[in-house]
Amino acid sequence: MRILLAEENEELIVTLQRALQTEGYSVDPMYPSQALADRVASRLPDALVFGCPAPGSAAISLCRTLRTNPATARVPVVVLLDSSFEMDRLAVLSAGADDCLMKNVSPVELLIRLKNLLRRLNPALLDTTLKVGDIVLDKNARRVHRQKKEIKLGPTEFRLLEFLMKTPGRVYSRTELRTSLWGDDASVDERAVDVHIGRLRRGISLGKTDKVIRTVRGAGYALSDF
Repeated sequence: MRILLAEENEELIVTLQRALQTEGYSVDPMYPSQALADRVASRLPDALVFGCPAPGSAAISLCRTLRTNPATARVPVVVLLDSSFEMDRLAVLSAGADDCLMKNVSPVELLIRLKNLLRRLNPALLDTTLKVGDIVLDKNARRVHRQKKEIKLGPTEFRLLEFLMKTPGRVYSRTELRTSLWGDDASVDERAVDVHIGRLRRGISLGKTDKVIRTVRGAGYALSDF
């Protein structure tokens, strides 16, 4: 699972990033900025952990922006505040945050809260197996089966399929897919997405012509939701 971690304290970023990665999360750290909402929309992380100084006005504004955008309305948000005032915490929660903790929270408690939040909002994210139609992907074993036949995929195609299987039916632009695979590496051309989509199609087609992965003209690609 991909966690977007936005915090201005470098020491805290290192501490939380290490704790999250130890638990198997992929962490994208960044410094908080006005472009954070756009970053969330383009990256579509499985959760956002956002550190904000008191009184939390930036967190309130960010949460409202995320919740009014259909693309980010369901992204789980955990806010870390410097303030210990109950009113600040309630204001952030009222603006749309799913949880609000003090910045001095122990990494262990943050991990527990985050895991419980993800389990409650989207249980499929914590499953080790994804199933869409007749395609089964095992995250731990790094194996894919279709119609009970094992499919050999390269690491990039595996990650691409896993990303698409989390939200079958949703259309992703080339930019969104490139970001999901390579982050903000500007050296990767969007045409690389077409190459890997082609390889993925050939891999999961079992030698047949089907439309498991749809091309939506002018929009991008989507995994059929059967």
